[in-house]
Amino acid sequence: MFGFCKCGGLLIPEKGELVCRKCGAKRAQRVAAGTHNVLKLERNTKEVPVIENDEAMLPTMERECGKCGNPISYFWVIQTRASDEPPTRFFRCTKCKHTWREYS
Repeated sequence: MFGFCKCGGLLIPEKGELVCRKCGAKRAQRVAAGTHNVLKLERNTKEVPVIENDEAMLPTMERECGKCGNPISYFWVIQTRASDEPPTRFFRCTKCKHTWREYS
């Protein structure tokens, strides 16, 4: 978790502390309630990132499942390619849990 120092510098995590890039001041690193896990992907992978958290937290939209024909799917967006490329949209059927992705 990043933050800002009193001097205005950016605090970056280093060995369990937050260290100011500008003045070198150190502060204990606090973990905020409800923090999220970071999903790291290897480049050129064929694997589909799967959200393991409670699916009830994911938004839904009308997107037909190609496997069972159910018209409603969960969705999430992840930047899987270079930052100048559009993000990848992932969908999961609310009925059969089939997961697929779409590129823009």
